Amino acid sequence: MQHKENGTSVIAGAEICILKGMEKMNTINEENVQNEKNLIGYNGIAKKLVLIMGECSHVAKDGFNDYHKYKYASAAGVLESINAALVKHKVASIVTPNIISSFDVTNAKGNVEHQVTVGCNILLIDSESGESIDLYGIGTGQDAGDKAVMKAETAAIKYAYLLSMAISTGDDPEADTKTDENSFAEPQHSSALVSNTAPADDEETAVCSNCGKVISDKVFSYSMARYKRPLCMECQKKHGKAA
Repeated sequence: MQHKENGTSVIAGAEICILKGMEKMNTINEENVQNEKNLIGYNGIAKKLVLIMGECSHVAKDGFNDYHKYKYASAAGVLESINAALVKHKVASIVTPNIISSFDVTNAKGNVEHQVTVGCNILLIDSESGESIDLYGIGTGQDAGDKAVMKAETAAIKYAYLLSMAISTGDDPEADTKTDENSFAEPQHSSALVSNTAPADDEETAVCSNCGKVISDKVFSYSMARYKRPLCMECQKKHGKAA
């Protein structure tokens, strides 16, 4: 009789162990399912971004700066290209701008202009998986009227997409032979270094955050990548020496 009772106890204990093991396996399976759902969502927006980047890998230079005589990829051209790809792959975008700095500068003609630097956060949301990712860009605008903020926002959004999506416009700071020539030229008078006549109102402009000089797309991209703020070539040199 005692033997049977012991046998029953052993069987009952084994059943309890099996039940606990099954509960643990169910918990693990539930966690794995949730992790897979999260991973699928992340892979969903990641895969879509890869497709979007492939479709927007290059944007042609459709603008021309009459004053400085150079071609550039306009903000309208960049946004048209990226927006078409975002809509195609059902990815929504929400832009939140934030003014980083705002002050007045005096240009070479002695006129006071407003210079504003804006940071723009772009939230991309996959409408199917609910996954999201943030992009960030910084732009500086200068204007004698009320367009400084708009120019800064336009530049910030444009370069957030260009840099985050690895969009090529054909620019390369290292291929700027004029900069190399200026490196060995005689120093110019300071008044020439702050020449910053603004382009037409329908063009965005980038200016040096240190001296207020208008800078090209190539110089802007190089400066943001290396110094994390827009600097003209002269101020980049000074910044490098100070560092």
